[in-house]
Amino acid sequence: MMMPAPVGPSRRRNSGSWRMLRGVTNALLLIFLVGTGTALATSARAQESVFETSALNTGLAPVPDRIDRRTPRAAMASYLQAAKDGDWDAAAHLLDLNELPPSRQAAEGPVLARQLYDVVDRKAVLDWSILIDRPDALQTEGGKNASQAGEPRRSLLLRDLPLDIVPAEIRLNRIKPKGAEQAVWVFPPETVRHVPALHIKYGPSQLELALPDALRAKEIGGLMRWELIGLPLLLLAAIILGWIVHSVLQILWRRANSKIATGILRASSMPLIIVSVTSLIWWVTGNIFVFSGRIDIVLAPLIATGFITALLLFIVNGVEVLLDGLIAPQEDLDLTLAAQADARILATRLNAAKRVLVVAVFLIGAGVVLSSADLASNLGLSLLASAGALTIVLGFAARNVLGNIMASLQIALNQSARVGDRVLYKDELCHVERIHMTFVQLRNWDSTRLIVPVEEFVSETFSNWTLQDPAMLRILKLQLDPRADVGALREAFNDILSEVANLDIGENLGDRDESSVNVADQDVFGIEVWFSIPCTDPNTSWEVACAVRERLIARAAQIEGKSGKPIFPESVVAGAG
Repeated sequence: MMMPAPVGPSRRRNSGSWRMLRGVTNALLLIFLVGTGTALATSARAQESVFETSALNTGLAPVPDRIDRRTPRAAMASYLQAAKDGDWDAAAHLLDLNELPPSRQAAEGPVLARQLYDVVDRKAVLDWSILIDRPDALQTEGGKNASQAGEPRRSLLLRDLPLDIVPAEIRLNRIKPKGAEQAVWVFPPETVRHVPALHIKYGPSQLELALPDALRAKEIGGLMRWELIGLPLLLLAAIILGWIVHSVLQILWRRANSKIATGILRASSMPLIIVSVTSLIWWVTGNIFVFSGRIDIVLAPLIATGFITALLLFIVNGVEVLLDGLIAPQEDLDLTLAAQADARILATRLNAAKRVLVVAVFLIGAGVVLSSADLASNLGLSLLASAGALTIVLGFAARNVLGNIMASLQIALNQSARVGDRVLYKDELCHVERIHMTFVQLRNWDSTRLIVPVEEFVSETFSNWTLQDPAMLRILKLQLDPRADVGALREAFNDILSEVANLDIGENLGDRDESSVNVADQDVFGIEVWFSIPCTDPNTSWEVACAVRERLIARAAQIEGKSGKPIFPESVVAGAG
């Protein structure tokens, strides 16, 4: 019986190498099959990515050599070049005229091609990034249409234009006539059928058509000569109209003799100016001169912004006038008086409400402007990119203004400083007169005004006397000679308080039992004596302290003359011999 030969190490190694080689071969075969399948699937999708039709523009002459319709970019370039050269017969081959009888295509095709060009030139800012120079318009990389990357396209939306109830679409479609070797890119019937209506609404006006050809010739940046002349004239007319409306409103303001009329003019003056100027620009650009897309891309958002800004500004001003007239304290009301504590709180809360209203109106207005002006479509940007870039730019440019607005809201909500409060800010004793969106207006004791940015005001430490207990003590600190008769000064101080109590300002003097005279400190120069004055109102305590100080110094001089003892320390002039 023969025994099997033992398997040696060399044979086992050869078997393992063979299995490894077979595994690599299978993997390569799988990759090949997957790649081939993907390519076949892509090719199949590419073949299917067309609109099939029985025929295309059979009523037109043969397609001239200058027209290239193989790719979206080539088709649009051929159309624009033919339009620039005035070759409308050639440009008509870029339109799908199958909805017209063949007998009418040769006559009406060039007219429709010219009308479509007028609309595209004025209202469609082309985004060449979607007009890819490939027959299948396949987008190989991400971008605005990242979700369609890797997919062949057969229809490209260039622009949506408002028309009656449903917007009209300007598109390029990939069409393959029956029996043709390759598909072509043309403007589809869905676009062509709306061309006459679009031309009536967005095409040149009768006045423009009456202009000489020399003025309609294109110059700098593709703008026509009449546009270079008409745009400055339109802006000048808008400025003149704004000045006239402003002058009329100023005359009416001066003649207004009632609070209601003044409030109406106050709320509507700026909105009326904005509406007048915006209405003039809107009417001229829609009825007299229809500017090209390079100008319309700027004017359309500005017109939308003007109308919405005027409306929102009128709402804000109207609410402010209503609150001031019906709820807020009167202008001639002295909010610094102790009896007006509730009025101070109300005025500050109304200021907070106004700020919240302004911020809300601004956000609503910005959203409406962005949506109604269709900035994303006009500028050829995605909504996310345009909103993000706009937010960054506006945030950086207005960071100080926004910081002041938020600080103003902070003050209004936490009531750290209210309208009418007396504050000690940077050694300035002032009343809070106004808390505006970006600054705080402080009234000094001499009726001068201190204007402080709100952000700076809240970042500094200040003393709010009005927030303290209304029964406060004002301290007079006098530096006296060590030999001064403090007892005599105490008696004089009590007499002075009785004297001041009989004056008009004496009603703001508190309980005299709370007054005191204390030696608070001493040094080589003398002693420091504190005279405590009780006051009922922090807003008038400074005036009471001034009246007491004046009389106390005069009585101290009398005591010094009678007793012969010095009251105030003698000053020695440096360098005296």
